[in-house]
Amino acid sequence: MTAHTQPPLLFLDVDGPLIPFGATPDQMPHGYPTYDTGHCRGRPGADSNPLITRINPAYGPRLLALPCTLVWATTWMSDANECIAPWLGLPHLPVVDWPDPTDEDPADGLHWKTRPLLTWAAGLPYAWIDDEITDRDRTWTQAHHPGRALLHRVDPRYGLTDDDFAVLDRWLRSSTGGGA
Repeated sequence: MTAHTQPPLLFLDVDGPLIPFGATPDQMPHGYPTYDTGHCRGRPGADSNPLITRINPAYGPRLLALPCTLVWATTWMSDANECIAPWLGLPHLPVVDWPDPTDEDPADGLHWKTRPLLTWAAGLPYAWIDDEITDRDRTWTQAHHPGRALLHRVDPRYGLTDDDFAVLDRWLRSSTGGGA
């Protein structure tokens, strides 16, 4: 497959987009819903992170239905494949290997993931969902990435919503076939 025929990438963060957090009682009067898929018991992350039960297993089929290549872009690293992928019914996904934090220059205001994701994409169109994306990241990416890119901020209080999936689906479908 050439770069022109590969589907766009979708970089997935976990904490915030998949595991919602931070809502106040007036925003979530009944608390966060929890789920038990049975796929994660005894796996890394399952016992050490009680918030994993907040991940809606319905996200899995919805993510798989998107016309893209899914890639973990999370500090969960390979634990995302060990625990979250089975929870969601996802296959083993590629994982972005983050650089040493001392290699980053936070003085320019970019999120520490912005440069590594652009490098990882290697010119391919990509979408990135995260709860910490800013306009600075979007502006920098637009100036430095030769392909199309969607940096979509997800509200961490609610995680991925129907509106987020609609934005992703529309953008990814318009990006199939590549091009700037």
